Amino acid sequence: MNHSFLKLCTLALGMTALTAAFTACNNGDGSTQSSDSTSSGSDVTLLGAGSSFDNPLFSKMFSEYNKATQVQVNYQSVGSGAGISQLTGKTVDFGASDAVMNDEQIKGAGADVLHVAITAGAVVISYNLPEVKDTVKFTPAILSGIFLGKITKWNDPQIAAANPGVKFPSTAIVVAHRSDGSGTTSIFTNYLSSVSPEWDKQVGKGTSVNWPVGLGGKGNEGVSGLIKQTPGAVGYIELAYAIQNQMPYVQLQNKAGKFITPSIESVTAAANIDIPADSKVLLANTDAADGYPISGFSWVLLYKEQSYNNRSQDKATQLLKLLDWMIHDGQQYSGALDYAPLSPAAVKVDEAILKSATYNGQPILK
Repeated sequence: MNHSFLKLCTLALGMTALTAAFTACNNGDGSTQSSDSTSSGSDVTLLGAGSSFDNPLFSKMFSEYNKATQVQVNYQSVGSGAGISQLTGKTVDFGASDAVMNDEQIKGAGADVLHVAITAGAVVISYNLPEVKDTVKFTPAILSGIFLGKITKWNDPQIAAANPGVKFPSTAIVVAHRSDGSGTTSIFTNYLSSVSPEWDKQVGKGTSVNWPVGLGGKGNEGVSGLIKQTPGAVGYIELAYAIQNQMPYVQLQNKAGKFITPSIESVTAAANIDIPADSKVLLANTDAADGYPISGFSWVLLYKEQSYNNRSQDKATQLLKLLDWMIHDGQQYSGALDYAPLSPAAVKVDEAILKSATYNGQPILK
């Protein structure tokens, strides 16, 4: 192996998306060699991409799993839309999304894709208003009005009415939203569509929408940065990002009329519902009296039939073992990172889904 090739390998190994470069470096001659092996003393590497909503939890889970099994999981926090694209492009072993795949995406996959619920979390409305020390309260009408561009100042009468005794400045409201395809956006816009007929008609719901107003940031990280850097800004981000960055977030009025603080408890209340056999269910605008109204599940996505693109059976088995660990032992890391652990009912559904995954038509997990 010459010096130039060593330099190329060093660069390529730092870029997990470039799997061809990774295998070339393993061999030293550019040929393809599987990194699959058993988990005992192994050097297995699994590739995933998608949801930034999940990233804080995944970082912890994958680190702990590596300590226990030596299996390396390289995860790219690129947004749910990109994660689905990379899965269907077969450049990663799994995707992650806070939105279920739509009809077009399912058609593009060309084969059955399983949705395994991994966690539930809250999408919070964070803001940059340092002169206001009280926790701000929003009604659904205020929130939709801001994102429709109809409420443009912080001292708007509607905001004042929901926050008696709080003095708001006349600062202009700057809306921050996602610029990339995002499951967080899907959760948020599903909520807005459920509470505002005007929003539903004019904008609608999905992982990407045509925003009436505002600035776009990539990932939860990008929107968090916009909010922190822009006086008067308001935007939607995952709860863990708000807490980790010490960012304030609103109490939001739910369907029962209560102003709810997003928390593990209020997300768990929202997620306390019947889970369908395919695990595809939305939590927006919950009926639960103590439930936070912008909550949602997040899923890991994988092909049901794992024998594609010359994947080895061992690679498929290691992926299924990882996911089985995530829905069981991995759940212990959820609470400390402000994600709601899966309910026993959700775990039971996930177990059945994982057992349906096959390699050459035969179940992978027994």
